[in-house]
Amino acid sequence: MGIFTRFRDIISSNLNSMLDKAEDPEKLIKLMIREIEDTLIELKAACAGTMASEKKVARQLEGAKGREQYWEDRAQLAVDKGRDDLAREALVEKRRFSDMLYALEKERIEHSAMVAQYKDDIRQLEEKLAGARDKQRLLLQRHIRAKRKKQAREELRRVDNYATIAKFEEFENRIERMEADADLVNYGRKTDLEEEFDKLKDEDDIERELAAMKSSREEPRAPGEESAL
Repeated sequence: MGIFTRFRDIISSNLNSMLDKAEDPEKLIKLMIREIEDTLIELKAACAGTMASEKKVARQLEGAKGREQYWEDRAQLAVDKGRDDLAREALVEKRRFSDMLYALEKERIEHSAMVAQYKDDIRQLEEKLAGARDKQRLLLQRHIRAKRKKQAREELRRVDNYATIAKFEEFENRIERMEADADLVNYGRKTDLEEEFDKLKDEDDIERELAAMKSSREEPRAPGEESAL
């Protein structure tokens, strides 16, 4: 397939429609990007070659113009010297270079038009390539999202599995038992502050009991009790 045929096929292609119909859009977009890049390389090489040819023709034009002017000057000199025969020969040479100038100028115009067309084609292809790369990035993002979504669904299915739920409940029950055991460790134990108050209460009780005993010992005795002793 020639470079211009490929270029026309690429430019006329509807990328969105092709991707929608493709069984493997990612593979298709990669192939298309590669095709565009290869075509761009060929177009740029062809454009560079045509630009080089245009410069060569421009140099030939300058040379032909110089030779045309040279023979025109010689013809004028021959006329001034009365040498019509030499003037005719000089004019024949001038005509030859004038014809060459016409052909070279036509070739230069054609080369210039080709360079302009190449540049326009390159611009269109670069735009197509940029669009294709954007599509490739979107497809990659969609692929990543789809992969993550699939993984999430698989995780949900595993979580919904009865064995998984049973293990989770067993683990939860174990934690609840550990929490209950921790609560029983301190069950019925008083805090240091409560123990201090209890100690004060005990001391009060002892003091009252001691005071009662002292009071009973100091009560006056009835007459005759000492003698009885």
